[in-house]
Amino acid sequence: MKIALIGVALLALAGCSSAPETPPTPAPTAKTEPAPVKNHTSLFDDAGKINATVVPDHILGMQTLPGGSYAEYDLKGVKYQEFIVDTDSNSQAADELVDMKHEMAKDPAPEYLSHIGGYFGTYQGKPLYVYAKLHYLAGVVGLPEDKADPLAIKLAANLF
Repeated sequence: MKIALIGVALLALAGCSSAPETPPTPAPTAKTEPAPVKNHTSLFDDAGKINATVVPDHILGMQTLPGGSYAEYDLKGVKYQEFIVDTDSNSQAADELVDMKHEMAKDPAPEYLSHIGGYFGTYQGKPLYVYAKLHYLAGVVGLPEDKADPLAIKLAANLF
């Protein structure tokens, strides 16, 4: 009889245990939309401009950069592009300038431009002149340094 009581007690205790826990299913990850990009296409010079647009993300196709304003030019048969990225702060613009420097070709290494606080080098086989001013990152693509410098300075004068 004692054995029967012990058996019933063990069965009762076994019935009190909970079912094994199933791991929770992870919630589906939502794609994060890029932050809205401010339209600064009006800051580009009109001479030779054939197109100006806002790129929602990855300006110049650089994965490390957000979107920005972009303009294409054809001035007397010379084709080039200009861009403006409006960041949240001066330090973020400086950080993105460093990111761009690292994305540029290493041979030859990008040249530091002390008069504007930027770099000149190549990216995807094209000359790239890039600088940070205030909370902006801006530059000229497709021109040699001596031709890009006056255009970059003119564009910098429009960034306030």
